[in-house]
Amino acid sequence: MKFLKIALTSLLLMTPALTAETQEPTRPKVIFFDVNETLLDLETMRESVGKALGGKDELLPLWFSTMLHYSLVDTVTERYHHFGDIGVAALMMVAKNNDIELTEEEAREAIVTPLRSLPAHPDVKEGLKSIKEQGFRIISFTNSSNKGVKTQFENAGLIEFFDERLSIEDEKIYKPALASYEWALKQAGVKPEEAMMVAAHGWDIAGVKAAGMTGVFVTRPGKTTYPLAIPADKEVATITELAEWLKTLK
Repeated sequence: MKFLKIALTSLLLMTPALTAETQEPTRPKVIFFDVNETLLDLETMRESVGKALGGKDELLPLWFSTMLHYSLVDTVTERYHHFGDIGVAALMMVAKNNDIELTEEEAREAIVTPLRSLPAHPDVKEGLKSIKEQGFRIISFTNSSNKGVKTQFENAGLIEFFDERLSIEDEKIYKPALASYEWALKQAGVKPEEAMMVAAHGWDIAGVKAAGMTGVFVTRPGKTTYPLAIPADKEVATITELAEWLKTLK
């Protein structure tokens, strides 16, 4: 009897995840987009970051993941620093761990200006244009600061495609904390089931799905989803592919 009770409880606990895996996506009222790597190509920072790290440009992914790691440290310890400041601190940590001499000024010079001048991936403008023409409401939602993402979009020529830009700076809770998505949904005035988020990060999709939203994973090079999270509802290679898929939703 005890075994049967445990088995039934386990089945009930599994049901939401199974439903989330198999549920057919419907046309959302709003589509949120992550920014860095999803829309903007971070690879162009390889040169500046690599130079700061003594020519070891292969450390770029480690720097970015360290930056994300410590943004969550801020969130769980109920502290807050600007994403750019965390990026500088993370680069200094990577340098120290690899016996590379790097000052705070050098780290900031390697990150701040290049990060705000990232180009869009080649598929992004065409894809966003198609999505906009289909009548979707499009909102960016990023860990970057308000000023930072505005500058990024201006430099990348993406301002015109977005109805609104949201930054966790206003709530001071970094993605993928569930409270960050709940805040974004409240700002957009929609329920979780009415919203979709598009991201090239497994951690972002994990948060999106746990928050009850539709999650679309963009399979940028070197990116993969987290196997233990609720799976993404859809995977696409490009934003243009996303735009074509959206046409099929009712």
